[in-house]
Amino acid sequence: MERTLDMHAQPVLDRNNRLAEKNRALFAEKKVFVLNILASPGSGKTSTILATIEALRDEFSIAVIEGDIASSVDSEKIKAQGIAAVQVNTGGACHLESNMIARAVEVLDLDALDLILLENVGNLVCPTDFDLGENAKVMILSVPEGDDKPLKYPGIFQVSQAVILNKVDTLPVFDFDRDLFYDHVKQLNPNAPIFPISATKGDGVEDWAQWLAEKIRAL
Repeated sequence: MERTLDMHAQPVLDRNNRLAEKNRALFAEKKVFVLNILASPGSGKTSTILATIEALRDEFSIAVIEGDIASSVDSEKIKAQGIAAVQVNTGGACHLESNMIARAVEVLDLDALDLILLENVGNLVCPTDFDLGENAKVMILSVPEGDDKPLKYPGIFQVSQAVILNKVDTLPVFDFDRDLFYDHVKQLNPNAPIFPISATKGDGVEDWAQWLAEKIRAL
């Protein structure tokens, strides 16, 4: 059964990757940096996006593509801050795919943008295999989820260029071994910086935003 699933999955991935390369070429032509944000539900993806926007909006023009199985709750929060947001409902799929991104960017003025933040569907498995044409993947983990997630879901940590540890203000409440978490991440991905933040309070956001700003300027 497992081999049959792999045989069926590969053509889907191949098609996705071909279109992802077209997305990447378009973004490069327009000089837009695209960040694919991966996390589980409840990790604070939207609050981290809002904090990132607040830190960078004076320097960069930003848009957001919101991926959800259903609803437009998160995109409405983004739009309320005066930021262009496109809602992509996957209709049950546990990840965004490159064709969804291609359609979403058609309604954005890429010539006027510096940064697109892609909020992927909340999932620690499916999105890791799907290239969207992004410049970088970033993974968000929140303290309440536990320090063992790198052991349970190594793939998502391995493909991420940076890791955000969110809700660090709750460390005194939860049994979260921060040093152990850092060790596990570094074993899987020694080059990925780890940014401890509290998105809702603003703690640590400046360092994270500075890392991202340097990537955008380099482009």
